[in-house]
Amino acid sequence: MDREQLAAFDQVAREGSFTRAAIALGLGQPAVSARIRALEEQVGGALFTRGRRVALTALGESLLPYARRALEVLAEGLEASRLAQVGQRGRVRLGTLGSVAGGLVGPALGAFVRAHPEVDCLVRAGDHERIVGLLLDGLVDLGIVTWPCTDPVGAELQDVLRFHEPVVLVARPGHPITTRPALTAGELVELGRPMFRLRWWQAHHPLLTRLAEQAGTPVELPMETARALALEGAGVGFFVRTYVAEDLARGALAEVAVRELPRLHRDTALVRRRRGGPLSPAAAALVELLRRQAAALGVLERRKRAAR
Repeated sequence: MDREQLAAFDQVAREGSFTRAAIALGLGQPAVSARIRALEEQVGGALFTRGRRVALTALGESLLPYARRALEVLAEGLEASRLAQVGQRGRVRLGTLGSVAGGLVGPALGAFVRAHPEVDCLVRAGDHERIVGLLLDGLVDLGIVTWPCTDPVGAELQDVLRFHEPVVLVARPGHPITTRPALTAGELVELGRPMFRLRWWQAHHPLLTRLAEQAGTPVELPMETARALALEGAGVGFFVRTYVAEDLARGALAEVAVRELPRLHRDTALVRRRRGGPLSPAAAALVELLRRQAAALGVLERRKRAAR
């Protein structure tokens, strides 16, 4: 049975007349009768009594609620498909480095949810290796990873947006390294104890590893723990600026410049599988909001625009 047969059945039941049902459906009466006969052949019996008055048979009464339910489900499916075409329905699955989940992804996702309340969103956070695995396993459609991806599987990924984030030394105001007008690397080694070792890249940065070892008290921590300790004044570390932007803005942490050290950056990218097919309208809308948020933060790499 098909939708046209079910629609004719429902309309005849509502109108109590093949003629009025045909008018309502914009069809000729023979077409409506043919659809009802085809449906009756499939269910194995008459659905209506014919005569001066058209009425449902017992078989018709038993089928009618299921036919109407099927029509409602089909109508909902068609509407969902229509909305998906304009990005108002569907599903978006994003994997992200935990270090950008707040400053970059959070505001963009908040704007997306407000504009697309009917779209299902799934966001998973983790380290670079976890996000790459989720992408390759098809568990997320988009992912933010460190870039360029030096993993052997990096050839399977295509960058959509690139981000260029400063990595800065921070400490709690009043910490000894914040009181020096022009901190040297030697003073950092002497006063910055303990010094956190944080892996913002796929591997530890060799310069920061050497400084931590020279300080003699390197502490390797998850970024969340290191931030909490820095806020308590229990150590110093190099953080991606976007990760501690709010703490810097409210004065809970202070950025410290170090003479003799080059400026450090962490490059990341929003990526997708190369053979993943076109982005859905909803996913494309989220990409645009991530682009806007990255531009507002000043971390959008403009040398290559989004690949849609």
